Amino acid sequence: MSDELADTPDPRRGLPSVDQALRRPVIAAALEHHSRAAVVAAVRQTLERRRRDDPSVGGFDDEVVRALSPSLRRAINATGVILHTNLGRAPLADAAIAAAVEAAGYATLEWDSTTGHRGSRHSHVQLSLRALTGAPAACVVNTNAGGILLALVSLAAGGEVIVSRGELVEIGGGFRVPEVLAASGCRLVEVGTTNKTRLDDFARAITPQTRAILRVHPSNYRVVGFTESTPLADLVRLAAEHDLMMIDDLGSGALDGDWVFHGEPDARTAIATGVDVAAFSGDKLLGGPQCGILVGTSDAIARCAGHPLMRALRPDKLTMAALDATLRLHQDQQTRRTIPTIRMLGSTAAELHDRAQRLARAVGGEVVATVGRVGGGSLPLEEIASYAVTVPAPEGPDVCAARLRALDPPIVARVADGKVLLDVLAMDDRDLSDVAAGVCGT
Repeated sequence: MSDELADTPDPRRGLPSVDQALRRPVIAAALEHHSRAAVVAAVRQTLERRRRDDPSVGGFDDEVVRALSPSLRRAINATGVILHTNLGRAPLADAAIAAAVEAAGYATLEWDSTTGHRGSRHSHVQLSLRALTGAPAACVVNTNAGGILLALVSLAAGGEVIVSRGELVEIGGGFRVPEVLAASGCRLVEVGTTNKTRLDDFARAITPQTRAILRVHPSNYRVVGFTESTPLADLVRLAAEHDLMMIDDLGSGALDGDWVFHGEPDARTAIATGVDVAAFSGDKLLGGPQCGILVGTSDAIARCAGHPLMRALRPDKLTMAALDATLRLHQDQQTRRTIPTIRMLGSTAAELHDRAQRLARAVGGEVVATVGRVGGGSLPLEEIASYAVTVPAPEGPDVCAARLRALDPPIVARVADGKVLLDVLAMDDRDLSDVAAGVCGT
């Protein structure tokens, strides 16, 4: 067997050298639009990947050209998942995009035009967040995980933080609540069991070293059946009785409980109940840019905003501008519907069916009923009645899906039951037009 393997030609020998690759017509043409250094780097990157993962020669030139193009670009979400983490979660409203573009040059990020002196970047969203949540104060960081880390470091570092054992969640990217607590310098105290945690479990765990009680909303999973959890109001009272901080990690970012979120914990209720700090994401149910938002008492937020760690976690001007615009849209029921995430979540089955029929006529496919998802770790049990269009795939579904991904913009479809499905839940009219052109052009 070893002699037989020794006689087998190494397919990597068929790969060109850097100099040979640069003389190939397609790659040589790229030198007219890109610097030699950039093309050489793309060739070397492609050679390294081929030698390591795929020694075939086919498609080599195209891979080099793709490496020279921006990899972060628009994509069409035909998966039926609204807040698709891999596709950037919430698409921004037109007003938020315009605000970010306006702030792309010099901007009044930390400058007060009235006084002419330095200002605070958090001031741009304070008024909206106070109005929308009822909180006395607010500040913004780069992610919700960063917000929880900042709150723990600012309000409980060096002490114990009590958490229900059923809330020791892992969020996207492998980040786990116990690890965030450890990074903050706090000592985790687990109470209760996976499915049941009572008020008495928290009360018995309080010691002179206890600094806070942390409630973590299990955004991306649910424990159902024989369960029991402690009401937030009881935790707030317990914390107040022992002069502890009550921190509420809401996760998904519902601002209020009177719309489409079906019992999802919301910021307004948390503040009204009396938490010191409530934290939530900006790019999930809020429908804004990636960020973490902290709202709460004036003292607690001032301690968070004034902590040195804030400098490492603070968001940039583009995020602040887009967030400000998104929050302004939330203040009116009509403008709120212009936020893509909100509009998608409020789509009726009839609207989605009509959209699917239009796409089916354009691509020659068939309309089928599907089940859409919110995604992004939000409302994991929520099922959305949606519709998709099947794409003719004579070459096989996987090959067809790969071909759709190779388009510009790439179309991210779903393969199920041997069919390529284009779910219309997360697509707008522009997407429908581009999908029709892309599919018909393949």
